[in-house]
Amino acid sequence: MLAYTIYLSFAGALVLAVWPRAWNAAARVFALLVAIAGLAAALFGFVAASGQGTVAVADVAWIPAMGIHYTLAADGISRVLVLLTGLAAVAGILFSWNIGQKDGDRANEFFAFFLALIGGVYGVFLSVDLFLLFVFYEIAIVPKYFLIAIWGSTRREYGAMKLALYSFAGSAMVLIGLLAAYATAGSHTMNLYALAQYPFPVSFQMWAFPLVFTGFAILAGMWPFHTWAPTGHVAAPTAASMLLAGVVMKLGAYGCLRVAMTLFPHGLDPWRFSFLGIDSWRTVFALLAVIGIVYGAAVALVQNDFKFVIGYSSVSHMGFVLLGLLTLTQIGINGAVLQMFSHGIIAGLLFATVGRIVYERTHTRDLSALSKLQLGKAMPFAAWVFVIAGMASMGLPGFSGFIAEVQVIAGAWRAFPLFAVIAGLGIVVGVAYTWRAMQRAFFSDAPTLDANGAAVPIPQYEPITLAEKAAVLLLAGTSLLIGLYPKLLLDAIAPAVEALPHALLTGGRPW
Repeated sequence: MLAYTIYLSFAGALVLAVWPRAWNAAARVFALLVAIAGLAAALFGFVAASGQGTVAVADVAWIPAMGIHYTLAADGISRVLVLLTGLAAVAGILFSWNIGQKDGDRANEFFAFFLALIGGVYGVFLSVDLFLLFVFYEIAIVPKYFLIAIWGSTRREYGAMKLALYSFAGSAMVLIGLLAAYATAGSHTMNLYALAQYPFPVSFQMWAFPLVFTGFAILAGMWPFHTWAPTGHVAAPTAASMLLAGVVMKLGAYGCLRVAMTLFPHGLDPWRFSFLGIDSWRTVFALLAVIGIVYGAAVALVQNDFKFVIGYSSVSHMGFVLLGLLTLTQIGINGAVLQMFSHGIIAGLLFATVGRIVYERTHTRDLSALSKLQLGKAMPFAAWVFVIAGMASMGLPGFSGFIAEVQVIAGAWRAFPLFAVIAGLGIVVGVAYTWRAMQRAFFSDAPTLDANGAAVPIPQYEPITLAEKAAVLLLAGTSLLIGLYPKLLLDAIAPAVEALPHALLTGGRPW
């Protein structure tokens, strides 16, 4: 069933590409049905594979002369991220229900690009052949550009181009590393599991690992290659922002773990020298991850654009993902994968609240302007949704972010005690920027005054739609469910982490 997530998404995109423009309203209904079908397939595949290891999905010879196959399979990590993609797809369409209400919206094209992007993401998470994974990875980049460049807002052309250039630069680095691994292993196969068994020389891994890891980490928003992320988030329409933060950044983190760290585990081994306490690529990237945690949180704290606050917070939260991966501990990697899922849900809810519910009604993201609109009274639903999403983002116990970050910090304490302390400070700053944005946007006491100094009545805004309420319930309910019962996902994640190459999880180091 998991393969149908790919086929349904691409088939839906093709149908919408030729959909009559006069049927705008019907286009969004069709897109929603396709997304729901994809989510159902993802959920069925997740439940059906419960208690199993890696499940084969498809294996067909594609380019036999090069040993390239159309091979799909899913372990617990893949199944969790496929489920995340299905949830993000459905919520993104529900929050885009306004597209198609007016002539000229080009709803069929918007949802065609949307579903094509979703299909590419599904493909990456399910691919075992690395050539196939790379093809799906590239497919996911193109729709991102058009969604932002055509339907975006603030500096949309700049944001779309910057995102595309960073993505393609990272892809080029990944491709060089994959081709080098393919040639070094004898040019017989691109199967990930087969290549992971090949004894690549340590000297080869020492340069291939940082090349491929950096190429993927660019899309994960790793500092200092993060600058595309806030710009792209702000420029993107709501659904595209949700996908960028919710699943596209997870492609980068997934590639770091599934490809770079799995193929080249000895690339994380200590060097023969140390500089200022840095003695391995593992330490280098862990340091960059911690800088990203603190930097993203600190910059979010001083932003006046509401969407930039959420954009930089995503950089900070993705730092936790990368740090968890680099702990090379069971608990740390478990937390990193759970954080991928958790951040995908919570960031989607935050971007939807800011971009769709607030901005589409007030036509401003400026916190100074929003503080005068008394949104806590004018839009109480939006206020309380942001309170819930903000608490989840801060890691409040009971939500999915709490158990994810606790595991990452625990793993980091074993591997990098100092980095664990610094990451903890990043959490404190995260509380500060969330409370600041919440107070200024929704609970400020400063009323709007007219020219005579008289208080202006509380403005009336368009009511919250049923589609928006349904999407909020889906995302908030998921975060709460996983926060209260994380075993639902950890039972799938933990065995997949245990099955990672022994050289990666230990490498001569104690747990």
